[in-house]
Amino acid sequence: MSCYRPTLLWVADNKMSVMSIEKIVEQALQDGYLTPAMEAEVGRICDNASELSIEEYMALDRLMGALLTGEVVAVPRKQFINVMEELVLTEAIARVAEIEATSESSLDVGDIAAYALNRLPPLYATTEEGANYQRQRAKAELQEFISQQVGEAISRYLDRPNFFPERQAISKNTGNEVLHQVSTLLQAYAPNFEQKS
Repeated sequence: MSCYRPTLLWVADNKMSVMSIEKIVEQALQDGYLTPAMEAEVGRICDNASELSIEEYMALDRLMGALLTGEVVAVPRKQFINVMEELVLTEAIARVAEIEATSESSLDVGDIAAYALNRLPPLYATTEEGANYQRQRAKAELQEFISQQVGEAISRYLDRPNFFPERQAISKNTGNEVLHQVSTLLQAYAPNFEQKS
């Protein structure tokens, strides 16, 4: 049984086309490199297939040979660090801890950090040296902006409406109690459902 599965929508020069193992290998041989996205898609196809076709095995064999001879080079995956995430989280945690220590409010650090990060520029680095540079730059040039955005995020979080405060979880009850709760809900949300006969 052949498991030819053209699945990858490949974007190149704003053209979309379906890619299979054979097409990916052909592209890698033509370009001279195998990108992490191409490698991941070949892996995904192989993982999801119950059986590969002979053509797919032959294409993979060609790719392996080309990788071994250096005709095709596998592009290494780069690890990217967004230093801004670290700086915003540090600021958000400190501010939230202050608020929670002096009030009854409970805040979600993740929501606050996401709001602020969406309004701040990213500061990516690929090495620890680059990350240190970005940290120093951000502390010198952006610390006030970071504090301002975290403050705005906290204000928005505290001012958000409390949706459905009357909502309660259905607890372990007898069948009659559950039936009563469901009946009450139906009466509240569909009062005119039953028609008079």
